[in-house]
Amino acid sequence: MASYTIQEINDLLKGELIGNTTQQIQGPEQLQKAKSHHITFIGSSKYLKYWKDSKASAVLVNDNLTLEPGDNRAVIKVKNADLAMAKVLELFNPPAPEFETDIHPTAVIHETAKIGGGCKIGPNCYVGKDVVLGNGVTLYPNVCVFDETSIGDNTVVWSGTVIRERCIIGSHCIFHTNVSIGADGFGYRPSDDGKGLTKIPQIGNVIIGHYVEIGANSCVDRAKFSSTIIGDGCKIDNLVQIAHNSVMGRSCIMAGHSGLAGSVTLGDGVIIGGSASIKDHTTIHSGAMVGAGSGVVGDVAAGKTVLGYPAQDSRDMLKQWVAMRRLVKK
Repeated sequence: MASYTIQEINDLLKGELIGNTTQQIQGPEQLQKAKSHHITFIGSSKYLKYWKDSKASAVLVNDNLTLEPGDNRAVIKVKNADLAMAKVLELFNPPAPEFETDIHPTAVIHETAKIGGGCKIGPNCYVGKDVVLGNGVTLYPNVCVFDETSIGDNTVVWSGTVIRERCIIGSHCIFHTNVSIGADGFGYRPSDDGKGLTKIPQIGNVIIGHYVEIGANSCVDRAKFSSTIIGDGCKIDNLVQIAHNSVMGRSCIMAGHSGLAGSVTLGDGVIIGGSASIKDHTTIHSGAMVGAGSGVVGDVAAGKTVLGYPAQDSRDMLKQWVAMRRLVKK
């Protein structure tokens, strides 16, 4: 088990060390669950009161907070405790599961596929015709990559993920377990005889940029024509739906259970809260935020925060909720 002195951790973080502890730090933990061998963090003044009773021997705090370390305890002041804790987590991050052989003999790889140097392909994977894998791609067991798809360097694809045909995936992406890329978009029209529904062919693909991370059981559907596009640096949580022909700009965030209907456009840096739903053909401009559980039925201006159902300016919605609460109390 890895362990570090408080000085070694402070050297990494380049913070201001106050106090000292002789305890070797064996990992990070939440403030109220920590033991003596843990380091914890405080990013807000409302949690300062819990430090006294915490068993942690060290804590990271934002540099605008004041905290006395106590006996055989240390405080490291940093600009951003959340980001500093991310560096500490990297120190103690266990290694990924190991491959006994780079390409497992049970993997099925089409003879026309091009496999880059240093790729790892686990048991029962399928790599189809004319697939291109860049250097250092990792496919964990039971991944399927269908025909004519390309995956960029150092992308990691976890078990159960299916990437359908003709998709284009960038470099340094992470797809967690059971992600679906390129399934048919949801397109139907009433049949001519009025007795059923006619499926609309979905002949486009999905294009995903670099450094994109997609959480478990999330789906990105292929376009009816052209492409569904996920921009560089987007981070998508578990159980998220991105429908056909949607376009996400760079560094967007979508929290769990949120969804984009067909042909939604997000600008750069848009944040979608958990369980929020975005109506089809809607544009949410760069830097806008959608509160959790909201339903967006119209375009959202750049930098604006909207909330509620139907979503509107967050300040107006909060005023309405306060007014309604007062009426109920009367």
